[in-house]
This record gives sequence, structure tokens and C-alpha cells, in this order.
Amino acid sequence: MAVNTQAIFGVIKREGMEKGFWTRIGTAFQNQDGSWNLRFDYLPTDPTATVQMRPVASAQEGAPTAKAAGASRSAK
Repeated sequence: MAVNTQAIFGVIKREGMEKGFWTRIGTAFQNQDGSWNLRFDYLPTDPTATVQMRPVASAQEGAPTAKAAGASRSAK
């Protein structure tokens, strides 16, 4: 059975930037019961930060990038 893995990103709005600034901060693993384990490498300290989970590209496609994970979207 394949493990459902997603990248965790912290998204913050920076002054003068139209779009949010995305930083990969961890990895999420889905359990058999549908719940998620979240492994954070970093925790956002900005109280306005948004935490996003995005699917990880397969090893054949290469590592996920912030752009592939939605960096072109604006933080809400």
C-alpha cells in the first residue's frame, strides 16, 4: 500500500509583495484510519501565517517545489 505523503508549507504575507511567501516547514503522513501525522522541521512564529498541506510529487517527478505546491497563489 502506498503511503499518502504531503508537504507542509508556511505561507506569510510580506509587505510590498502581492503574493504570499511559501516556505516548506515539514511533512505530513496519512494513517490507515485517514488521520494525519504532521512532522514539523520549523514552526511559524508569525501569528498571521497560514499552514498549507500539498501533495508531494513522486520520486520520478522530482522533489516538490514551492511553485508546484501553489506558490503562485496568494495567501489569504
